[in-house]
Amino acid sequence: MGIVGVGIDLVSISDFAEQVDQPGTVFSETFTPGERRDASDKSSSAARHLAARWAAKEAVIKAWSGSRFAQRPMLPEGIHRDIEVVTDVWGRPRVRLTGDIAKHLADVTIHVSLTHEGETAAAVAILEAD
Repeated sequence: MGIVGVGIDLVSISDFAEQVDQPGTVFSETFTPGERRDASDKSSSAARHLAARWAAKEAVIKAWSGSRFAQRPMLPEGIHRDIEVVTDVWGRPRVRLTGDIAKHLADVTIHVSLTHEGETAAAVAILEAD
């Protein structure tokens, strides 16, 4: 296996919190019901956890885009909703793909790490292929 893409993203939690539930923003249709439920189950702010998930979605897109260097970008409409961050019972994140991006990355393993500190959420995504 080898690394075929790396992506990172940072999100201002306070800026994100102002927009996340606003109708008409990019965020209103971005998160799956499972992501919203997981974020609301946490002891701290749901926006804090959703910001980290947004960063993960962006990091995956950047890693995928970077893996296509010198090729035309392929970003289907609604791609953020097709990238879902799920966690196991211990809170460890994993990315679940649906739609077109799942087809494009069918043979790729995605490693993801999320964090938040103070007013910043961040995520790193690494794409690995045979």
